[in-house]
Amino acid sequence: MNQKKLIDCFSLEGQVALVTGASSGLGMHFATVLAEAGARVVVTARRNDRINQLVENIKAKGQHAVAVPIDVTDEHSIAECFEQAAQAFGVPNIVVNNAGVTVTKAAIDQTVQDWNQVIDTNLKGCWLVATEAARRLIAAQKSGCIINIASILGERVAASVGPYAISKAGVIQATKVMALEWARYGIRVNALLPGYVRTELNSEFLGSPLGLKLQQKIPSRQFGELQDLSGPFLLLASEAGSAMSGSTLEVDRSHLVSSL
Repeated sequence: MNQKKLIDCFSLEGQVALVTGASSGLGMHFATVLAEAGARVVVTARRNDRINQLVENIKAKGQHAVAVPIDVTDEHSIAECFEQAAQAFGVPNIVVNNAGVTVTKAAIDQTVQDWNQVIDTNLKGCWLVATEAARRLIAAQKSGCIINIASILGERVAASVGPYAISKAGVIQATKVMALEWARYGIRVNALLPGYVRTELNSEFLGSPLGLKLQQKIPSRQFGELQDLSGPFLLLASEAGSAMSGSTLEVDRSHLVSSL
């Protein structure tokens, strides 16, 4: 780290970041953290109204952001998104694969459409975005980092979310494949594995009797909060994590170490 001050190693000044699934929850939070650390941020999702509002919020703080629509299941949409990102700020050298969906049903009730929706978004989308990012970084002869947002369900299982758990296990293995193949180009690839984190989308469930029952299974008896992810995420995105690639970083308030 060339004798930099420790705090400087976490700075993202001069960096260009792209975040998928930035219209709510974790993606919105990650985009905000990147902007606060000094990056110029391309926020992407299918919901234009939400990402446009996020850009306004970021700019109101004197930071830099632009909104670009994306469908992570469509390679042409991805290529167009990266093209617009490059025109706005330059080739993104921090890419966050956050877009994801789930369908909550017992495995025997999951349809082919359910499977395709989840796997195409969570796993194929991650692959398509990461490979597009890598091609552009290699062509520009730039180093960079890719952060794939997996889940503790990529390492453990829960009922009624079969395709989701399978997709996130795939994301973890894809992360290792990418890290292996792209290390020679100076591209780091890591996975962040959140536990149950309270967001606007799940707060009602986590406060329900079923959610409270789930909470009692966590050794710490606590669900996560968005700010829990900020430090670990920034470690992976910044020079502070320059020696990390192919790593999986769990942030779950001890959920994964729960007793069988």
